[in-house]
Amino acid sequence: MPTRHITIDGREWQVYPSGFLTQYVGDEFGLIFVAGAGDAREVRVTRYSPTGTRSREQSLAELDDAQVVALFHMSQPSARSPEAGYRA
Repeated sequence: MPTRHITIDGREWQVYPSGFLTQYVGDEFGLIFVAGAGDAREVRVTRYSPTGTRSREQSLAELDDAQVVALFHMSQPSARSPEAGYRA
């Protein structure tokens, strides 16, 4: 999967399409933001609806940096996210 790198509030984040599918396939995609490594790693998750292409990878590439930052600010910690491996 393609990775984007973006600096938000002085911290470097890697951004990936989550690959997790919901019933809204093609209308809603997940993004995973990852900063740090090991025990210091922070993971955040958000969803968005693409305005152009219906490919997860291409839609991420079409977002400009300001849109990615806005999605980051809407993201939530991954502790209870199925995209990040949480299972009930």
